[in-house]
Amino acid sequence: MARRRLDVETVAEAYLALLAERGIEYLFANAGTDFAPIVEAYARAAHAGLPAPKPMLATHENVAISMAHGYAAASGRVPAVMVHVSVGTANAVCGVYNAARVNVPLLFTAGRSPLTEDGLLGARDNYIHWAQEMFDQAGLLREMVKWDYELRNGVQLETVVDRALTIATSPPEGPVYLSLPREVLAEKLSGFSYDQPARRVAASPPAPDDAALDAAARLLAAAKHPLIVTADAGRDRAAVPALADFAAQFAIPVVEFNRRHLSLPADHPCHLGYQPAPLLDDADAILVIECDVPWIPSRKAPSPDCKVVQLGIDPLYSRYPIRGFPCDVAMSGAARFVLPRLAAAMAPLADEAAVAARRAQIGERRRAMLASLEDARAAARTARPISPVWASACLSAARDPEGILVNEYTLLSDHCPSTRPGGFFGSSPGAGLGWGGGAALGVKLAEPDRQVVAVLGDGSYIFANPVALHHAASHHRLPVLFVVVNNAMWGAVRRATMAMYPKGEAARSNRPPFIDLDDLPAFEQVCQAAGGYGERVDDPAELPAAFQRAFHAIKVEKRQALLNVICQGPAG
Repeated sequence: MARRRLDVETVAEAYLALLAERGIEYLFANAGTDFAPIVEAYARAAHAGLPAPKPMLATHENVAISMAHGYAAASGRVPAVMVHVSVGTANAVCGVYNAARVNVPLLFTAGRSPLTEDGLLGARDNYIHWAQEMFDQAGLLREMVKWDYELRNGVQLETVVDRALTIATSPPEGPVYLSLPREVLAEKLSGFSYDQPARRVAASPPAPDDAALDAAARLLAAAKHPLIVTADAGRDRAAVPALADFAAQFAIPVVEFNRRHLSLPADHPCHLGYQPAPLLDDADAILVIECDVPWIPSRKAPSPDCKVVQLGIDPLYSRYPIRGFPCDVAMSGAARFVLPRLAAAMAPLADEAAVAARRAQIGERRRAMLASLEDARAAARTARPISPVWASACLSAARDPEGILVNEYTLLSDHCPSTRPGGFFGSSPGAGLGWGGGAALGVKLAEPDRQVVAVLGDGSYIFANPVALHHAASHHRLPVLFVVVNNAMWGAVRRATMAMYPKGEAARSNRPPFIDLDDLPAFEQVCQAAGGYGERVDDPAELPAAFQRAFHAIKVEKRQALLNVICQGPAG
């Protein structure tokens, strides 16, 4: 084990160097007065040849944290994010919440108002330094992070950074928070040494015991109509082939409900879509894999006699205050490791005749499902305003199937399927709007050779801070296509209101309050203002050609593009 020494002069220089040495490739940031030591450290690193993460400027914290989220999800690497003290942390809280709910590891950091009023380099020298200090800055987001701390001196730097990164990447993964006082960053160091490689590493995934595996195998093997429901299994791309093999071996239908990742290719013979409700009546055993909400109990639930097995790194979702889904067997473990063991335990118990009968039933269901989807696309082809079904189908026809889709609520996966592991990223169940645009930029940063498309609703596009978003796309040369499915309303608010009060006054009203978004700006012009290609489309017949023009812009012209697709509500 070797100790490496760097000729640094300050804690800030040592901090940046250590991040780079620990594999942090990018530091996404929106700066403030607390950044002075970091700015100076970057300047000296360039002059002295010291390692440092590449600085990635974002002009709003939501864009910075969403870009980091997308980069981490696509690359599997941990990014660092830095924002301006308490106010920057507050702006980024929604993004941290999104990352926490989908187990994305981020090193989220913020400066801290200077600790001292005078006497030290970095002490307070601006009137905001008094008002921006909080008694407990980390309290803004403590419930959303796995760990928080404040760097107190340069001596503890290696321990603090290594602890942050190992906790962030230990299952279940998630964001951590580190605050960095200005005086500490500016503190003088006469060199800095650290272990290379690090002697602190992330924990390995948990694994279920043999008793839990045997119990799950007996329940699933005895079932005549088992069902698999997942949302996040594909977060670990190695779990995708494991799930594909398991489902095929035992002819178990799979539903991706409110998916955040591709967990099973859409062309797999056991893939039965994205809604579990049609299969719940017949189900007598359900294997829930990395899925926080496998069905909506107030709308449709399985029979009380249906057995439920929950599998995941944290199968009971211990960070959720209340979650009452039945659980006859709970298995803590990574699906890529557990499913082969579960298959081995089930194989001697499986009824081959029942498996063959299920295989035939699944085939019939798939044929009927695909025919119904084709009918829906045919019916939507000429609808005006444009149907979201037609918008999704046109995107499917025009896109590169090897590309990557980032969906913030409005893409209809039935009509724009994905087959490549790592080819789809969906919204966090935390549902903090404004994630998708920045996440797509982060995905493109991680996968520069792949086509990246972000599908956003009008509301989620507004929440993405469009001026900052398009500036980042232009500044960092990230040619992404943004498709805004624009129905000029808060569709989720309308659906929730109609569901609760189907015969109420709001249902009878032509214009209930807080739903319609009148007088929206020309979104395509915001993209144009940043040097991108922008187009408004309201004729369904023009949509295929519009997609071709937009893809030409990102592929050939190497610039971002936006299609403002005027759609019927309430789908976005």
